[in-house]
Formats: sequence, structure tokens, C-alpha cells
Amino acid sequence: MFRALMVSKREDGTTSAVVETLSEDRLPEGDVTVAVDYSTLNYKDGLCLGSGGGLVKTWPHVPGVDFAGIVADSRDPRYRQGDAVILTGWRVGEVQWGGYAEKARVKADWLVPLPVGLTTRQAMAVGTAGLTAMLAVMALEDHGLKPGQGPVLVTGAAGGVGSVATAILAHLGYEVAAVTGRPETEGYLRALGAARIVPRAHLAEVVKRPLESETWAGCVDAVGGAMLARVLGQMKHGASVAAVGLAGGSALPATVIPFLLRGVNLLGIDSVLCPYANRVRAWDRIARDLPMAKLEAMIEPAGLADLPALGAAILAGGVRGRVLVDVRR
Repeated sequence: MFRALMVSKREDGTTSAVVETLSEDRLPEGDVTVAVDYSTLNYKDGLCLGSGGGLVKTWPHVPGVDFAGIVADSRDPRYRQGDAVILTGWRVGEVQWGGYAEKARVKADWLVPLPVGLTTRQAMAVGTAGLTAMLAVMALEDHGLKPGQGPVLVTGAAGGVGSVATAILAHLGYEVAAVTGRPETEGYLRALGAARIVPRAHLAEVVKRPLESETWAGCVDAVGGAMLARVLGQMKHGASVAAVGLAGGSALPATVIPFLLRGVNLLGIDSVLCPYANRVRAWDRIARDLPMAKLEAMIEPAGLADLPALGAAILAGGVRGRVLVDVRR
């Protein structure tokens, strides 16, 4: 028997999320059964804790798009009982039961080994958001970004992806300019390593000019929409923007001028179907390049019963940093 946060949908379309005790025969098909230690809270989880946002196909459902824990049973030779593993993506927590439970069963292909130097707790303090942040930093570096080229912009900096991106970039020696619409987060962002705070309003206004002064050597963008369009016109020649989110909308009211006249690159970052080799590379970089003391400063602890309220909060933009879910609480 194990505990899980079960979300059910009523005939009238409303949902309820309740911690229930289940038997292992309720788990989905898979090669590896994991005793989950920790999960976390992402924007997708907020959707799946409520209406499902079109992500959930069958009810009742156990959300949680990522988790870390210890292998309890494996039919795949790559993993043995006692191995520490991480899962992110692959639509787990959406179309298949996820990490908001004391046990999960998944395909072995979806797992990666826990890197040396990380605990399962630290891995989920990083979670999908942190993995996405590292994938973004790696993509910028692969396209030529180096310290000393100028400030690197991080939009939505107080959120999960933005917080980890800020800490990683600062640790690597970059001058980080953190964008936030919440003035109360300035101290938090500076503690993560931000050298400069950019009020969201400074980038929210629409301008008619397709190009502005060359300002940013790189950007990790979690906002999208009109802000991304504005930022593209402020990038230095040959610079890149790693697009990781759409908190400001999915439409991109931009022109091709920054791409044609400045050689700007717009890099899409996908952590859901990211190939295994790149996942391992990213997690190894996280273990090396994310200061654990700064990671601790991002954490808000939670248990399964706290998640329905936190899910609503993250959808409203009211969550700072990383929510670490101890599924045994």
C-alpha cells in the first residue's frame, strides 16, 4: 500500500484532489517501480491539479511531472533495486500517473541515474525547471556565449526556471540581469547572483522599432509573447535567446529583422522529449555548476496535502523559487 494525491473529475467538470491510500496493482504498466522520495511543483502540475488543462486524458489521475527516488523493482537490466534515479518529462504526470505518490511505475527509458554528488532531495529541488534552465544555458554556450561578452538577461527570474538559471549563470561568471514584476523579490534575486534587476515594466511596453540598442549578450526567456519580441530587438549581434516558457503568452508579435540584420538566434528548449544523452549531460552539469547553498535558498517545502493550494498559486504567479514536495509527508 502507498499514499498518493488522487485528482478526480466530477460529471459537472469540477475536480477534487485528495490524498488516498492505494495498492500497487493500481500503478500503470512499466519496467521499473520506484519508491519516490521527492517531487516538485511546475506550471503543468498546477494545471493537472485542477481542470487538467487538456493535458490529462483519463481520470482519476495522479499528477507530478517529475520525481526522484530509489528503485524498488526492475525488469530492465539498466536499473537494479536500490539504484537512485530521476524522472522528468515524457508526459508522466499528464497522460500517465506521476510523482505525487509514494510509488511510481514507469518505462526504464524515461529514467536517468542520479548523478554523483546529488541527493534525491537536491535533484527535486532542481526538478524539471532546473533541468530546463541548464538545457537553456548549455544551448547558449553551444552557440558561442562566454563570460565577459556582456550582460545575460533572465526573464521571469523569480520563477523556478529563472531562479535556477540566475544561480547557474552567476556561478559561471556571467553578469546576470534579472527581470521581475515583483519588487519584493529583488533581495532574493541578488542573493542568487543577479548583478542587476530589470523591472518587468521596462520590457513590457510595445515599441514600433524592430531594433533597439544592442544590450544583451544572451537571454533565458521564460515569458514569451510581447516581451520576447521586445528582447529580440535588443540582442547583440550574433547573440542567442533560449526560449523556455510562455508565461506572457504564446503569440510572438515580432519581425524577422533581428534575425536578418543582427544574426540573432532563437533557440527552443524542450525538456519533455529531450534525448537521454543530453539529459545526462545536463544533470552532470547541474551537479557541478549549481551552487547547492543557493539552491537551498530557493526551496519552499511541501507535502502532498499542500499541493492543491500551491497548484492554484503557481497558476496565479504566486510561487517563488522551487517547491520541494516530500511525498512521505
